[in-house]
Amino acid sequence: MGAASRRDAQARDLRALGLVATFLRVGVQTELQYRANVVFSALQSLVAVATSLAVLGLVFSHTDSLGGWSGNELLVVMGVYVLMGGVIRSVVQPNMQQLMADVQHGTLDFVLTKPADGQLLVSARRFQLWQAVDVVLGAVLVVVAVVRLDRPVGVGAVLGFLAALGLGAVTIYSFWLLLTIGAFWIVRVDSLVDLFDGMYQAGRWPVSVYPGWLRIGFTFLVPLAFAITVPAQALTGRASGWLLLGAAAFTAVLFTLTRALWRVGLRHYSGASA
Repeated sequence: MGAASRRDAQARDLRALGLVATFLRVGVQTELQYRANVVFSALQSLVAVATSLAVLGLVFSHTDSLGGWSGNELLVVMGVYVLMGGVIRSVVQPNMQQLMADVQHGTLDFVLTKPADGQLLVSARRFQLWQAVDVVLGAVLVVVAVVRLDRPVGVGAVLGFLAALGLGAVTIYSFWLLLTIGAFWIVRVDSLVDLFDGMYQAGRWPVSVYPGWLRIGFTFLVPLAFAITVPAQALTGRASGWLLLGAAAFTAVLFTLTRALWRVGLRHYSGASA
């Protein structure tokens, strides 16, 4: 019986992955119909990065460090900020906005009736390909910053960075979904998109430069520290193993909480078939 249950679980997982792959393929095909968008996305990203670099240059024309961070170290933070922003705008935000719309119009039934995990499907239905330009641009900034650092970056630091980056992506996704789940009770939570975008701007600087109360807020209430600062700390040799373990524990707790509230929210959902 146990072996049969495992086979059934594996079959469900394979079906879910197949559906996700289908969603991804359809999303990419749809985006490829509007190839001019990549030009506008690239220009928009380049202007935003150029502006941020100008601000960074202005700051370091008057000082050698900010909150104990050198200019090149802050360039790593900026690269992670841009990269994570690309992940949010290309994958996380489109799916969360679609979920909000489905809850408002009672059309979430079409997802929930599919033979796969509902949370997985609502998290992977839409993919805005051209917004992923920021992922590439952010990665380039990180590489340039690492080359310019005054000390070598070891393999351990790179592995820690990749692990922290993955944890940061899961943290941001969980936080976004946690906000979106509110639509099961409040229905209209569209303003949360603008609210999060405004708060995310603070992530372009490490949380250590902010006052104590903001530092706590950007760590636990809006987890920009775990999403942006910790990966940058890992790559620049500022993160200890305990910090990375703490980030993993925080991510696990947040994901588990989000998963539990997702199930509670579904029980309050009244769809088109209700």
